[in-house]
Parts: sequence; structure tokens; C-alpha cells
Amino acid sequence: MAIRWRPMRPRDVRECVEIVAAHPVLAPRYGRAIQDLKPVWTGLLGREAFRAIVFEEVRDSSTTLLGCGVSAFVHDEFMQKLKTPPLVWADAELTRRIVAGASPLLSDKEVREANANGGLNLVVWQGVTRLEGFSRPEVNLVGVSAFVEQHRGFLLKEVLGQPIIKEQLLASLNGGALFLNSKACYVDSLDIDPDEALAEPNFYGITRELALSRIGTWIGSIFVYEKPCFNFRPSEQRLLLTALYGGTDEELAHELGISLSAVKKTWRLIYDRASRHLPGFSSNHDGSNGGTDRGKEKKQRLLSYLREHPEELRPASP
Repeated sequence: MAIRWRPMRPRDVRECVEIVAAHPVLAPRYGRAIQDLKPVWTGLLGREAFRAIVFEEVRDSSTTLLGCGVSAFVHDEFMQKLKTPPLVWADAELTRRIVAGASPLLSDKEVREANANGGLNLVVWQGVTRLEGFSRPEVNLVGVSAFVEQHRGFLLKEVLGQPIIKEQLLASLNGGALFLNSKACYVDSLDIDPDEALAEPNFYGITRELALSRIGTWIGSIFVYEKPCFNFRPSEQRLLLTALYGGTDEELAHELGISLSAVKKTWRLIYDRASRHLPGFSSNHDGSNGGTDRGKEKKQRLLSYLREHPEELRPASP
């Protein structure tokens, strides 16, 4: 038995929305907007501003989808609106605005520009598992790990989320997040009863400045940032992000919907870029497709480096 996470795919959306719709806390927050969630999420898949993953449990040969984690990069104006009374449920508000044609999400170009200059606002749209999953420590551990890995390497400006259950709220505060009080100020302790904080729209989160002053917290780790130096193109980043999950070049081609020759050509371009900045890394393409021991070792060295430097795989303007 193992619990893992991976990017959300179109075929996952229906089941993820069903989990949200069956949740006794989340469903009332959405109201009638829940019926729009499936087309909204489906339409956003592939956008740079839409970060969506699913959690799975693997037992023998069967796989069960446990839940999903969804977040979005939004405009400054929307971030400020969320923090201004009267407060609203962010998940439902995001859904309604997108359906109305007034999406607060950044375009791909805006994400690239903000990630290179100024920083990004991140709103946690949904973090939910099937009801039985909330009581399982291993599920929550994978959830925290996935959130960090999904957002580490971005130039984040502020993160904002809303709790679903009391335990989640308290765990987030213990992990370094701060509570947004009635004066729109972040404080390190609740100034209202936890149950009251769940009954009405309330937020927890943190800004970059506050996060970097709170050393040692897991939420602070996603604000650590280094400027990328490889300047990979979007097509190269997509291949590398997919390769991080493993697979042969043939499997990568199938997953990305491109030809095998395109995969091999992209690897050659990637190795050329890496050789200019990674000490001791050769641009010699012999075995570069991973088909030989030498090629596999070369690929694994690069992927290992990128796991430690996720900024290289984030969209940014040169």
C-alpha cells in the first residue's frame, strides 16, 4: 500500500468534483456554483496559473483516488478583495467569477512576468480528501509534501487559504501560517474560537516578508527562492516536469502527446543549456535519450539537480 500524488488530468476532474460535492462542509460553501466546478476546472487544466494535483492510494494492482489539491495564481486586486470585509468563500467566488467571464487568474504571460519581477499571489482553492482520509496521518503528510513540491521555486508574494476542519486550521498555524484577523492583519494566534472561524469565511496565510522572518516552518520553505539560470523554454520545462515522475522517452512522448523524435530533440536542447551552467555536465549527446547506462546516468544527474532547484522549471520571463 502506498499513497502518492500526481498532476490532475482531465479524466480525474469528475471524481474530484464528486468528492467536493459530497463533503458536508465544502458543498454548502459552493451552493449552486458546485455544478459549474467540473467545466471550470477542466477548462483551466494546462494553465500556468492553475495548479492541480490528485492523491491516490495504490493497493496491489488497484488505484483509488483519495482527493485533490488545487491552487491558483491571482491578480493583486482579487487578493485584496478576498481580504476585505465582508469576507467570502474563496472557492465559490473563484468559480462564480470564472463562469461570469471575469476570471481573477493570471494569464500564462502574466505568470511568467510576475514570477520574474514582483512575485505571485497564491490562493489555495481546494485541498480535500474523502471523509475517511482526514483522519489518516499518512494522507495529511503526503498532502503537505505535495503542496510544498508544487509551489517551491516560485517567487511567491503571498499565500492565502481557508480551513475546512478545525484540525487543519490548527495544523496550518502550527506549520507557520498566520490567522487573518478582522482588521486584515496577520496574527500568530486565533482571536476567535476555532469553531467560529470555520462557521464563517476566514483566512489563514502569510506574506513573503513574514514567512522569511519565521525560520524553520514548512510553509516558510515555499518562499525560498533562487533566480533560475538555465532559462529553459516552456516545451523543455514540460518535458522535464514529466520526466521527474519517471518513464522512458516513449512514455514521455505518449504523456505529452508529441512524437518520440520531438522528445529526443528536446533532450538535446536541454543538455545544451545545462552544459553551459552545470559544472562538469557534458553536452555530448551520445546516449542522451537515456537508452544506455551512460545516458541514464546523465539524465538522472540532471533530474536530481532540478529536484533541488525547482526554480528552473517554473515559468519566468528572461
